[in-house]
Amino acid sequence: MRISGQGAEGSGQQVIVRTLGRVEYEPTWRAMQTFTAARSDITPDEIWLLEHPPVYTQGQAGKPEHLIAPTRIPVIPIDRGGQITYHGPGQTVVYVLVDLRRRGYGIRELVTRLEQVVIDLLGEHGVAAERIVGAPGVYVRGAKIAALGLRVKHGCTYHGLALNVAMDLAPFAAINPCGYAGMAVTDCRSQGATLTPAGAGAALACALQATL
Repeated sequence: MRISGQGAEGSGQQVIVRTLGRVEYEPTWRAMQTFTAARSDITPDEIWLLEHPPVYTQGQAGKPEHLIAPTRIPVIPIDRGGQITYHGPGQTVVYVLVDLRRRGYGIRELVTRLEQVVIDLLGEHGVAAERIVGAPGVYVRGAKIAALGLRVKHGCTYHGLALNVAMDLAPFAAINPCGYAGMAVTDCRSQGATLTPAGAGAALACALQATL
């Protein structure tokens, strides 16, 4: 998969944003791996905004028993942390390809910054969101609205966050989301926020360019 999109050449602390549209999961994942393996000390960090067709992804430590119902949706074992989650149309996916060594902070701080931009965005649309200690992601009254999963290789990250904007939530019923049995899942539309996937992605990218 050849990645193209909006952006400009540069180096250092610049963050390039690429809007990819709806793209298949596996080629996009492989492209992230290729990008990360090829980057140098001056490669600009990038944010990829996209949606995926329906797919379950199973993290490195994922347990097969967290897929709790038969499904025709493909399940792809991948190299991020965490358990199983679902991606599908109407969900904004933000992949962050960041050199943490150059940024001067670690993975925990990156997770905090990713969660905060989601919390801030939802707050702007009248939705009170929060963290839950020990369960990365963003929640509204205990229901998960955004999932996080990252991989760090040679000090550089890939994968990122997925915000449920306006999607069919039914496929979550076939899994224990992120490994938590019985966890409720929600989206922005269900919470009364009039966001679109494209609008949410643009807002998150703008906030991340400022906070990464």
